[in-house]
Amino acid sequence: MANSQLLAPELSEAETIGAETARFEELLLQASKELQQAQTTRPESTQIQPQPGFCIKTNSSEGKVFINICHSASIPPPADVTEDELLQMLEEDQAGFRIPMSLGEPHAELDAKGQGCTAYDVAVNSDFYRRMQNSDFLRELVVTIAREGLEDKYSLQLNPEWRMLKNRTFLGSISQQNIRSQQRPQIQELGNLDTPDSRRHEEGPEKPHLNLWLEAPDLLLAEIDLPKLDRALGLSLEIGENRLVMRGPQQLYHLDAYIPLRVNSDESRAAFHRKRKQLMVAMPLLSVPS
Repeated sequence: MANSQLLAPELSEAETIGAETARFEELLLQASKELQQAQTTRPESTQIQPQPGFCIKTNSSEGKVFINICHSASIPPPADVTEDELLQMLEEDQAGFRIPMSLGEPHAELDAKGQGCTAYDVAVNSDFYRRMQNSDFLRELVVTIAREGLEDKYSLQLNPEWRMLKNRTFLGSISQQNIRSQQRPQIQELGNLDTPDSRRHEEGPEKPHLNLWLEAPDLLLAEIDLPKLDRALGLSLEIGENRLVMRGPQQLYHLDAYIPLRVNSDESRAAFHRKRKQLMVAMPLLSVPS
């Protein structure tokens, strides 16, 4: 049964606080805890030893920062697209391409002058790394995504200016990392999986882009791009076992999407991210896909 009251209370609280990202993380943590309490097993993890690749130097307000770009065959590769296709994807939809990465913990090191600094290890798929070695574009993209990932994970503010070290492939030592045995797979884009009723009129509400993926075997996440909205006022959201329906204020948006998994609508949560202009939805699953 659809829950038409899912969105309003969550978004009202999120907007009052004014910290959409923190609120959404809180919602995801709450959903994950509820799922873990109901299960006797947890997703397995695998320990890997990343191999050195290249090292870049940048800085933060706390001093010098080095990022060791490493690689491992245990990390899944990104989608196999050409650079032209990737460039077009990035121009049209910044969230449409993902590079799986493992972000290591910070470790204190000494630089070439014997001064204290901080180093991070970031690992990508080995095959993708070899491809990246021959492409300045891919190398720049990986460094940018790695830097942004470290900023988000560790609440950093890194200087976007960086340079690659010429005489060493890593700084300090590269530690082992734990990665989930079941990585976060992209299921598919659902832009063409809407029901026939949502195409009744050629002119009318815009159908927003929906990005859907498995965050864990039992947790489905969705991002709905709403660039015309500055806040959640007027948004409505209904979630059934295998259907998501969202309507925007003043008929700006309408999304009616089939979800190829059974969703627990009662435990689902949503929040609107005003900076990204996205509606983010966390949906626990009633049954784990095989």
